[in-house]
Amino acid sequence: MEKSLRAARLATFAYFVLNGFLLGMWIVHIPTVEEHTGISHAVLGWLLLLLGGGAFAGMQLVGPLADRFGSRKVVPLSAALCSAALLLPGLAADAWTLGPALFVFGFGNGCLDVSMNTHAVQVERGYGRPIMSAFHALFSIGGVIAALVGALTLSLGWSAATTLGAMAALGLVAAALASRALLPPESAPSKDATAAAAENGATEAVTEAVTENGTAGAAGRRAPSRIWILAALAFMLMLSEGVANDWSVLHLKDVLDAPEATAAFAYGAFATAMTVGRLLTDRVAARIGTVAVVRYGSGVAAAGLTVATLAPAVPLALVGWTIFGIGLSGCVPQLFSAAGHADPGAAGANVSRVAGLGYLGMLAGPAVIGPMTHLMPLNLAFFLPVAFCAVACFTAPILRTGQPAEAPGVGPAPARQQA
Repeated sequence: MEKSLRAARLATFAYFVLNGFLLGMWIVHIPTVEEHTGISHAVLGWLLLLLGGGAFAGMQLVGPLADRFGSRKVVPLSAALCSAALLLPGLAADAWTLGPALFVFGFGNGCLDVSMNTHAVQVERGYGRPIMSAFHALFSIGGVIAALVGALTLSLGWSAATTLGAMAALGLVAAALASRALLPPESAPSKDATAAAAENGATEAVTEAVTENGTAGAAGRRAPSRIWILAALAFMLMLSEGVANDWSVLHLKDVLDAPEATAAFAYGAFATAMTVGRLLTDRVAARIGTVAVVRYGSGVAAAGLTVATLAPAVPLALVGWTIFGIGLSGCVPQLFSAAGHADPGAAGANVSRVAGLGYLGMLAGPAVIGPMTHLMPLNLAFFLPVAFCAVACFTAPILRTGQPAEAPGVGPAPARQQA
């Protein structure tokens, strides 16, 4: 069991890297595809909404499928679809062909996103301790690899169709190879199993409450209202993350008059802090619990963004964006984990709800902040995500489920936990 669980974790890592890599390859080639198809920035903005719409549709469809057929079947198929669809934007000749291409690629990305997170929840349940944030860190690393590979192929003069086609083929191979190590579907945990998880120091997100007769049925019936609260928190926190992705560079350039090269460090500082934070969060969550990670993490994020917002000079603003990334880094993975553990029999559907609404929040960042800049300076508009982070700080106890152990992550660990 130790060997198979370790192999499943490595396979899940591979799918997270693949997802980040595929999405990153598209992002790197956006200017090339835009030029090749002859579309304007405005048209591209509208077409990107199709990518987002496709992703949301894929998320909602694949969640129930993962519950019914198991992640072991759905994850490889989703990864294959996302990989193959990467070629389509490179083949597009105009807006009319690029739109459907982006929708299909977004659909594949949404399917892979939810299915791999659902499997990650299953692996985390097997370990009996928090490991979700590391998966999300690997997604970010996949994006970094894509940036490096894309820079190389662009410097060599490869066309978008050639590069994206080659990377699509590579993705298909990776999706097939990693599939062998995925875990088979699991049955709902019994009352004894859940009590054992609590005794062994599992995180609150793993120790789901069970009913008097030892089944998870009632928990499943109670889940929707709680799941939608988790989804609302995901919307707010991922909107906040989207604000950093879309507006941090412009903040330094337009508000603090920083040169373009210097302004780019704002997003770099945030992204680096997010990646490092996610690599460290699992150990922190095992010691202090997932509720504390979200409570203090979102509080630190609110403080960091406030510093960036009010900073009179570039160095202090960079410090603020870095603190914002550190605080925000571990929050969203805990929400996904809590949603998946709330009802093992509906893990896919619950993850799809939280991920779907969170993804809409990510897309809503530009749409919300942009109009606000007509009424106030850009930096003052950042107080909206500051408020969202504050809300997450005070509502973090919604992640707590069942009866947590005396000290999360402390106590005799099961042998397989060391896998």
